[in-house]
Amino acid sequence: MDSSALKEMQAPLKARYSDDPNAALVTLTADGELDGSGIACRVRTASTLAEAGLHPATGGDGSQLCSGDMLLEALVACAGVTLRAVATALELEVSGTVRAEGDLDFRGTLGVDKEAPVGFRDIRLTFDLDTSADAEQIATLTKLTERYCVVLQTIVSSPTTSVSVNTTS
Repeated sequence: MDSSALKEMQAPLKARYSDDPNAALVTLTADGELDGSGIACRVRTASTLAEAGLHPATGGDGSQLCSGDMLLEALVACAGVTLRAVATALELEVSGTVRAEGDLDFRGTLGVDKEAPVGFRDIRLTFDLDTSADAEQIATLTKLTERYCVVLQTIVSSPTTSVSVNTTS
C-alpha cells in the first residue's frame, strides 16, 4: 500500500470522526474460558483459541502461553503496524524488526515479598530498521509511532481500570 491509498482508505473515517466524535468511540473486547483442567485460561483470538497458563517462573511447565508474553506481543504487533502505517504516510521505505522486553520480579506475583511489585517494572521497545531515511525522518517516524501506538499509549498512560465479578449461583 502506498501513501495515497492509505490516505484514501482513511479519509472517510477521519471525516466521519471529525463530524461525529462519538462514532470514533469503539469498545474492543476479549473473552476467555476458565473451564477445563489445570491453571489456564483459553482466550479467543480472531483465528484460534490461545491457552494461557503459568509462566515457568511461577510453576508452569512452559507449554502454555504466558500473559506477560502476550502483553509484550500485543505491544510489538501494535508498534509494528503503527510504524508501518506512519512510514507509509510519510512515504518512507522501512523494513526490519520490532522487539519488546519487559522485566518482572516474580517475588511480587508469588507473594514472596509484599514490597516487590506485581507486573512489569521496565519495558523496552526496540526497532531495528533497514531504511534509507535520514536521522530527521527517523526521529519523526519514531515520534509519530510512539504517539499513535494504542498499546504503547495505554501502557504509558495507565488508564482507569475496573474489575467486577458476576456470579450465577
